[in-house]
Amino acid sequence: MNSSALPLRHFLLALAVVAIWGSNFVVIKLALAHLPPLLFAALRFIFAAVPMVFFLKRPAVSWRNLAAFGLFTGVGQFALLYLAMQGHISPGLASLVIQMQVFFTIFLAMRLAHERVKSRQWLALALAASGIAIIGAHTDGSTTVGGLAMVLLAAFSWSCGNIVVKRAGRINMVAYVVWSSLFSVPPLLILSFAFEGWPAISSGLRDADATTWFAVFWQATANSLFGYAAWGWLLARHPAATVTPMALLVPVFGMTASSWWLGEQLPLWKLVAMALVMGGLAINLLWRQD
Repeated sequence: MNSSALPLRHFLLALAVVAIWGSNFVVIKLALAHLPPLLFAALRFIFAAVPMVFFLKRPAVSWRNLAAFGLFTGVGQFALLYLAMQGHISPGLASLVIQMQVFFTIFLAMRLAHERVKSRQWLALALAASGIAIIGAHTDGSTTVGGLAMVLLAAFSWSCGNIVVKRAGRINMVAYVVWSSLFSVPPLLILSFAFEGWPAISSGLRDADATTWFAVFWQATANSLFGYAAWGWLLARHPAATVTPMALLVPVFGMTASSWWLGEQLPLWKLVAMALVMGGLAINLLWRQD
C-alpha cells in the first residue's frame, strides 16, 4: 500500500499503540509502588517470554543477536528506566526524555555506515538538546540530575537495541521479543539479588496487589507483544514515513496520562521543554531528505 495517509482503521491501530506506549509510564509508576525496579524488570521479561516461547518458533537470527538485543533492552533500557522512575524522574518527563533514542539511533547508524550527519539533523538535535537542558536546569524533588542521566542512558541502550534488531533483518518481531527476553531475565535476577537483596524481593512479592500484577502483565503483553506486533504490521503495509511520525504522540500521551492519573504538574518550563524535544523529533521525522 503506497498511500501517504493511513486508512481510518490503521490510523486507529497506530493511535492505540502510541497511547499504550505513552500511558505505559504511569503503569510503570504504579508497579514501582510495591516492586523493586530490577525485580520488576525481570518479571516483565519473564512474562514476555513465558509461555509464548513454547509456541513461537525461534526467529532465524543468531543467538548472539538475540542475546545482544535482550541485554540492551532488558538490562540497558528498562532496568535503567525503572531505576530512574523510582523517585528520580517523573513519568511524564521520562516519556519525553526517552525519545532521545531517535537521535542516538541516527548517529550510531551514521557512525557505523561512515555517513555524514545532515544539517537538518544537527538542527533537530540542537532543538531537542535544548529541551533536555531546560529539564536539567529544573531538577527538583521529583526529577534529579541522576534520574535524567539514567533515562538518557536508557535511551542510548534503546538505540543500541535498534541497531541490533536492524541487523537481524525482516523477522517476526513478536517471536524476536519473546526469544530475546530469555537473555534479559538471568542478568536482571542476578542484579536484583545482588543490589536489592532477598528481603526487598520477598517483601515486594508479598505486598504486590492485583494492580501491581496487572501492571507487570500489561508491560509484557500490551506494551511489548501487542505494541511490537501492531507496529511491525503497520510498517509492513505502509511506508515508514507514514507510520513513524505517529510516535511523536508518545510523549503527549505520557505527559497527559501522568498529569491526569498521578497529578504531575505541567508548568510552563515543562511545556517549553516538550515543545523543543518534539520539535526536534518532528524535524527529523517529517523533513524530507536534503
